[in-house]
Amino acid sequence: MRGPYDVWAPRPERVRLHVAGEVVAMTRGDDDWWSPAGPVPDGAVDYGYLLDDDPDPRPDPRSRRQPDGVHGLSRRDATAYEWADASWTGRQLAGSVIYELHVGTFTPGGTLDSAVERLDHLVDLGVDLVEVMPVNAFNGTHNWGYDGVAWFAVAESYGGPDAYRRFVDACHARGLGVVQDVVHNHLGPSGNYLPLFGPYLKAGRNTWGDLVNLDGEGSAEVRRYILDNVRMWFEDFHVDALRLDAVHALSDTSEVHLLEEMAIETAALSAHLRRPLTLIAESDLNDTTLVTPREAGGRGLDAQWSDDFHHAVHVALTGETTGYYADFEPLEALAKVCEKGFFHDGTFSSFRDRDHGRPVDTAHMPTWRLVVANQNHDQVGNRARGDRPAEHLDDDQVACAALLTLAGPFTPMLFMGEEWAASSPFAFFTSHPEPELGRATADGRIAEFEQMGWDPDEVLDPQDPETFHRSRLDWDERAGGRHAVVLDCYRRLGRLRRELPQLTDPDFGAVSCTVDGRLFTMRRGDLLVVVNTGEVATEVEVGDREVLFETPAGVVVRDGVLSVPSHAGALLGV
Repeated sequence: MRGPYDVWAPRPERVRLHVAGEVVAMTRGDDDWWSPAGPVPDGAVDYGYLLDDDPDPRPDPRSRRQPDGVHGLSRRDATAYEWADASWTGRQLAGSVIYELHVGTFTPGGTLDSAVERLDHLVDLGVDLVEVMPVNAFNGTHNWGYDGVAWFAVAESYGGPDAYRRFVDACHARGLGVVQDVVHNHLGPSGNYLPLFGPYLKAGRNTWGDLVNLDGEGSAEVRRYILDNVRMWFEDFHVDALRLDAVHALSDTSEVHLLEEMAIETAALSAHLRRPLTLIAESDLNDTTLVTPREAGGRGLDAQWSDDFHHAVHVALTGETTGYYADFEPLEALAKVCEKGFFHDGTFSSFRDRDHGRPVDTAHMPTWRLVVANQNHDQVGNRARGDRPAEHLDDDQVACAALLTLAGPFTPMLFMGEEWAASSPFAFFTSHPEPELGRATADGRIAEFEQMGWDPDEVLDPQDPETFHRSRLDWDERAGGRHAVVLDCYRRLGRLRRELPQLTDPDFGAVSCTVDGRLFTMRRGDLLVVVNTGEVATEVEVGDREVLFETPAGVVVRDGVLSVPSHAGALLGV
């Protein structure tokens, strides 16, 4: 049993505990874990470690709180929180709707407690799981969260660990599960003191930083560090699922991949807690080996993101074909994605200049294992201005995006504000206190967008505080104009998704699509989705059917023929 101040530190020759203004000697065990050699002052809370002759105390690698920032002392999370969710039995992913939010911009208050005030809105929308972008401690005042360096600490600017527990409790009280976005593939550029303690990193880099040491010398403890972080979210914070950021960037040649080890431990913990615990991977590989059960030779995760759906819907509605959108120009790309899961399933990707992906085993894999969206933090925030689709689309097109997502075969995820065509952008923002980091980040964004063909002059400065402030949602705008119209569409689709079992049927075989010019149709069992992506009205024979949902322009069924205005869509039943 580890003590509260024990620390794994194989690299330094001497470690001392700096606590309550005193210095306590520590002794090294055979496993390179250090423990206090003498008594620790009573009531001690804030602490750090003095490594060798360094006069500056460093924070605990497993710190639960960083009240003075990632460079300051750690603080024990000693509060005995009284949970109110003893009757909570969890939420399974199959059949659910996910809602992604960023705590700092979701509400004007920008905290977990202020987010609680908006949870009833999500319930009314038909949401089942709330996905929270990373909340672990980062340097600065605001950040997307992917620059975190203290993986066990909840950012103080969001309210710290107890605010997080209150948020989860409030979600569970309303029947909402919680998905926490976690980053284990790299560490942020400021405040990462892990290499001073041990071999947490190894040679090489991915897109965002140095590689985490998952398979080299000392990697057993590094893997345990990550696996304990996974357990912390499930056990200490009662979350229901984790979204695993960019798992393709995890460099691991071990006999049992870290992801499979996560799946093994999560399944065991789920059995013990007697509620569903879900692992959702973000992967750029278009390879469902990740979500194939272990007994069938896969990694055993539960679900993975599929960007191909986003790209196909985005191109179909906006006509934008720059960069990675180029291959999705034919409307048939959307049909293939809905029927086969991926567009790139071994086909040539012009953006990557190589063949990409592997076919989905549609005969055996359920559709819900693919999580899809028509917008998310990446696809909006990684645009030059952080502009949302609603800035370029009319109300019918926005409603068609919702129709394709919520009536489609996969697990739908909504991004905060899309349900009312929010006017606020969601830009990429940082608040690095170090000027050199701020300049490097801004320059990197401009270079990154060259391949997409966007104007460098339009790229917002992520370090400008206004970039962050403009990204906050304006909740007042929901009540009028196009925002109220779009919100009504999302609410109606949310209700239909719960009422009609065809919309949650996980069988790929129950999905069939057709393309006729710019008219797209998708059958979900005996239901029919019709979307006119063209600029002129069109007609299609549908037989004796009832209109269950229509976009704002409306549709007409007469003598078995459906008339669909340009940009409009509908869901029809029998």
